[in-house]
Amino acid sequence: MTGPSVRFAGVSKSYDGGATEAVSGVDLTIEAGSFVALVGESGSGKSTLLKTVNRLIEPSAGAVSIDDKPVEGEEPARLRRHIGYVFQNIGLFPHMTVAENIGIVGRLEQGVMTNDIGDLLDLVDLPRDFAARLPAELSGGQQQRVGFARALAGEPGLMLMDEPFGALDPVTRDQLGEAYRALHDRLGLTTILVTHDMAEALLLADRILVMHQGRIVADETPQALFGGASGDVARALMAVPKRQIEKLGRLGEER
Repeated sequence: MTGPSVRFAGVSKSYDGGATEAVSGVDLTIEAGSFVALVGESGSGKSTLLKTVNRLIEPSAGAVSIDDKPVEGEEPARLRRHIGYVFQNIGLFPHMTVAENIGIVGRLEQGVMTNDIGDLLDLVDLPRDFAARLPAELSGGQQQRVGFARALAGEPGLMLMDEPFGALDPVTRDQLGEAYRALHDRLGLTTILVTHDMAEALLLADRILVMHQGRIVADETPQALFGGASGDVARALMAVPKRQIEKLGRLGEER
């Protein structure tokens, strides 16, 4: 099974009576089963665009469709049950056990869990006995794994991820990123990842979209972007990981 395609047709979002435009006329198709990263400086419109997919934000103009079905015609709560959503602050309920946090999706589905809690913990590489623990008993990385398990509980084909690894230490961030990429491939998901970390985007995604002032200004493979394609904004973003690589290389030479 492969996740759905997502289409943005002339999507714009403005605030303050049109004075502030967060997203401006985005036309974009994300192919079924692809892993796409949205990157850009703070305020470029990445998270706003992402949230139009699950109707956490309603566009001021244009339309979003999933497998050619407009999301505008879907009741928001019903729509979101079939879209996985993972964000930086995790959002686990502190008074609920891990099992209860994951199972909340099942309860929203009128009490029917499509996945067993143990199977979901296996999927995100957590021991099954973690089901009885409270979030406070887990590390940040473990809590985020629970967040992924909860997002996967409704068997979504589409995953939206808004800086999901941003609050984690570098080692955990790298491990969890690789683990999620393996899950994406194994389950045939369609994934849209918002990240500020260019190295993360380059290593995880198949396609990178660069946003600037609400518009898509570059649409490239990681290889092409790293090679210098797509203009000044993209090159400025790529300069950071390239400088880091150069500095690390010099450190190695000094030894």
